[in-house]
This record gives sequence, C-alpha cells and structure tokens, in this order.
Amino acid sequence: MPHALLVSGSLGQGHDVMAQACADTLRDRGWSTDTVDAMALLGQRSGAAGEAVFRRLLDLPGVYDAFHFSALRPGARLALLADAAARSRLVPALGRLVEAQRPQLVVSVFATASSAVNRLPRRDFRHFVFCTDVTPHRLWVQEGTDLFLVTSEVAACAVRRYRPAASVCVVPAPLRRPFYRPPGRAAARAEVGVPPGAGCVLLMSGSWGLGPIARTAASLAAAGPHVLAVAGRNQELERRLRAAARREPRLHAFGYTDRIPALMAAADLVVTSSGDTCSEARALGRRLLLLDVVQGHGRDNLQHELELGHADVVGARPDEVVRNALAALGRPEPEPSAGATPEAWLKGFGAALERVGLG
Repeated sequence: MPHALLVSGSLGQGHDVMAQACADTLRDRGWSTDTVDAMALLGQRSGAAGEAVFRRLLDLPGVYDAFHFSALRPGARLALLADAAARSRLVPALGRLVEAQRPQLVVSVFATASSAVNRLPRRDFRHFVFCTDVTPHRLWVQEGTDLFLVTSEVAACAVRRYRPAASVCVVPAPLRRPFYRPPGRAAARAEVGVPPGAGCVLLMSGSWGLGPIARTAASLAAAGPHVLAVAGRNQELERRLRAAARREPRLHAFGYTDRIPALMAAADLVVTSSGDTCSEARALGRRLLLLDVVQGHGRDNLQHELELGHADVVGARPDEVVRNALAALGRPEPEPSAGATPEAWLKGFGAALERVGLG
C-alpha cells in the first residue's frame, strides 16, 4: 500500500480542509495517509508564538498588507529570514517522520512546510505543494517541488513568476464531502428553525471569527432576515453571539460546527471573508457578500471572487454590512457551479498523480 504524508498548518482552517480533501482522495485510491500540523512540529512554544505574531499582524491595519506585499511576495530578506528560522525546526521533525513512514508522496499545504520538505536530506518521494491562494507568494515556490497544485490559471502564473519552468497543475477547488450532496433548502431550514419564506443570511468569517461579527449579526437580524452566525473556534465571539441570540429571536448562534453545509443550504446569502467558503457557496448556488477583513493574500482572493461574479464586497462596519446584505438579498441567486463535482476534483487530482508517475 503506497503511503502519503500531508503537512498542513493550523493558521485558520483552510489548510486543514485542503489537506483533508487530498487525504480522502488518496485513501479512496488505496493509499494510507498521515496528516501532521507544521505549527505543532515547531514545538509548543514556537508554534504558539508564530500564531500569536500572525494574529497580531492581522489586528494592526495595514501591517500584514505591508509584510505580505513588500516581503512575502518578492521574497525579501525579512521573509527569507523568518522562513529559515521556522525551517531550522521543521526539517529535523519532518526528517524523523519521513524516515519512520517512508512515504511515496509528501503534500505540503502550508508555505513553510514546502520550504522544509525540499531541504530534507532523504528525497526518495515525490513532493506536491498545494496552494489555493490566487497569488502564491515567494515562500510557497521552492526549488525541489515536483508539482504545484493550484486552483486557477492566475495562480499558475504566480508560481511561474518565481520558477518559469515549474510543473503546475490547475485543479478544481476541492470541497468538503457534504457539500457535494447538501440538503435541500426546505429540509435545511426545518433543521435550523428558519421559516420557509423568510430571508436568511449565513454570517461567518473563518475559524478565527475576524471582524465585528457579533454586532453585525445582531444588527442584521434586527433589520429583518434570519441570521445564522458562526463563531468558528473563537470562544469569546460564540459567547457574545449566544448572548445576542437570547435578545433577538431571528439570530441563530453557532460555535465551531460541522453543520456548515446545512446552514449554507438554508441561507439565501452567504456573508463571509474570502477563502474556501466561497467555493462551497458557489457549489450550492448562493450569492456572496465578501467582508474585506483579511489583509495580504486575502485582498487577492477577494478580488478574484469578485471577478468570478455573483459576489459583492463590503467593509467591516456593521451598518455597511446590513445595508449591503439587504440589497444583496434582492438580487437573483446564481446557478450552482457546474464544475463543483467530486468527479471533477478526482479527475484533476488523479491527473496530478499521473504526471509524477504515481497514478
């Protein structure tokens, strides 16, 4: 049985979702898999410090934009030094895993992992790097990667900016499996307690719950529609949402939940930050209102979603979100994405394996 090692990163949930999609597909093809968290491999202290720094950068307006566009994208000295510091810890840890597991394939779904994997002394495996950002920055694109998986031609061009002769495969964005067979709107609404004819908005902003989600949820529910507000892993946000829901009957509060497919199926509009949720909403035929709350790569991802259509953008102020959401509820819904099928993803990933002799 061939074996694959997948290296994710617990900054947000997007990396884990992509790693899970790859692992599920490989297991369906007869592989065994193991998924590890690069942040955990850094060690408890270093991993926690890295996450704290990243969160702090996002909390300071413009700071992460500056770091991303002036350091990460061109591969400036500051970014390379940060990458080297993380790599010095990751390489030994990954080396021990590779020695123990002897994988035929390693899939990096985290930028720092791609750098570390390519510096392992033992390289009798193939190395995929899977990045769903529209414009992968310099640290994603390292010498030694056998194949880059991206989800758009724009991203393929971004990879070739740094490695003109790189082998790149454009694949459909994989979805979590329940999104391929979601419940119908009526059944989903009955499940979450939303009346059949009422307007309904799903409000979420990644696993960290970025932006003033609690105030926005309360204001939007007070304006008329039912609001399904998801806090993700943000426990303080969940507490505030549940307190607001006790005062506003049209507000339905959720913490971290695996019910997103049903919540999305119940909604008429999805208000969220740019990320993997956008592909899921398009698969179900739901219009998007994008919160401009993720700096750096989030700006590029947001612009790409606007270009795909059936989406609008709004700032983080609750009154602006309410005004834009009410207007968006009056616009037609798109058709479900024709290419959002398990067959399309399986075909794309299978072709990638064949290109490196593992199909």
